[in-house]
Amino acid sequence: MEKVELLLKNGEVWTPGGFVETDIAVNGGKIVALGKAPVLPDSADMVIDAKGKKVIPGLIDTHTHHRDPGFTHKEDITTATMAAAAGGVTFSIGMPNVNPPTTTVERYRALIEHHKKNAIVDFNHNPSGTVPEEIPGLAKEGPLAFKIFMVKDTGRDYPHMPGIGINNNGELFKCFETVGQTGLPLMVHPHDQDLMDEIEGRYWKREDRSPQAYAKAYREFDGIIWDTAMSTLFRMQKALGAKLHVLHMSTPEGLAMLRRAKNEGRPCSCEVNPWAMFLGTWENVEKLGPYCLGFWVPPAHVEALWQAINDGTIDVIGTDHAPHTKEEKEKGWKDMWSCPGGEPQIQDYLSLFLDAVNQGKLSLDTLVRISSYNAAKIFNVYPRKGVIQPGSDADLVIIDMNKEAVISNETTYTRVGWTPYHGRKVKGVPIRTILRGKTVMQDGRITGKLGDGQFVTPVR
Repeated sequence: MEKVELLLKNGEVWTPGGFVETDIAVNGGKIVALGKAPVLPDSADMVIDAKGKKVIPGLIDTHTHHRDPGFTHKEDITTATMAAAAGGVTFSIGMPNVNPPTTTVERYRALIEHHKKNAIVDFNHNPSGTVPEEIPGLAKEGPLAFKIFMVKDTGRDYPHMPGIGINNNGELFKCFETVGQTGLPLMVHPHDQDLMDEIEGRYWKREDRSPQAYAKAYREFDGIIWDTAMSTLFRMQKALGAKLHVLHMSTPEGLAMLRRAKNEGRPCSCEVNPWAMFLGTWENVEKLGPYCLGFWVPPAHVEALWQAINDGTIDVIGTDHAPHTKEEKEKGWKDMWSCPGGEPQIQDYLSLFLDAVNQGKLSLDTLVRISSYNAAKIFNVYPRKGVIQPGSDADLVIIDMNKEAVISNETTYTRVGWTPYHGRKVKGVPIRTILRGKTVMQDGRITGKLGDGQFVTPVR
């Protein structure tokens, strides 16, 4: 083979059949060959020696809040994708709760053009599916899915501003049906708002708006607000045959519903969030309060999630990267309901899961599948993304399974400058992120530039 632009040598490389020691040749941003000399050249414009390291496909974060436009005091597309690159993510998919929310073709086009100029890694953006007449036109713009929140418009400017929530089953059915006609998945934040109003109101009557009250309210009756919403979604999916992707999966009953749907051969999938696995303990509710909420996830539910990861029920990791300023979070100590939920996740989640691999909670093969391979297939960017093979984008992450690190506020790239995992020790870290053959992160330092990220649309 003639000289290539990049030769990555001696790494243990993930393939769908398992890890193999092989070299990777890259030209024009694409993988052109796997193998060893003389099949592959001994030289290239750049040679990277990955001996003793694992090489996996670039991560695909299927659930990122880029905050841009409208909330750039929290994050923007540049800082979000810098944090992504630092964490081994080469493809980040944004959500529609920006301002203005992406409910129309005009708004969608403007957002994409802005992101093209300022993203460090590849991206897509899922518009809201709340306006049926806009859905066919939006589908032609290249999104991977549509996203809706099963909540009523609260009147707040964030996180559930008017226009992106549906709390009426008739309207939900119509939107689900219309999205289904496009062939794209519908991503849904499941949430029974009427039940939540009733449960929350009981705490408010007691004048208890603490982080602990908030945590209990969202998990009352073993997660009934989630389970009743998912029951509705799975039944609608069965009626319509459309693709359903459930967000924030965190209850045993929800997992049981998903298993039944999958056993029936229905096109249903789900995500798990890092906060559910590593952050949502009662100890953290007490210690971190608004900085960990989000939601509380009881130990039995966490155990069920690990089981579902390992048996293949859970399809992908979606970080739900949701940065907020410390000033916004501090309000939650006195009134958690006045405080936006969520926290930064995208930079640290790979290390958290690699640490879990080292602890024996899951295999590295399983982690690759739920962090990249499965997402590429569900959202129709395979084989361009999600796999290391000739013809695929050269999106690669070199990881050191033995390197230890401490997650720190001082090394985070997210604009808000904090992480809920500050001080946590991990074993296993990404040391190099390669996007289409170009190094965009090395040893924690961002080397990517504005505009390196491309708008990636479904494979036709």
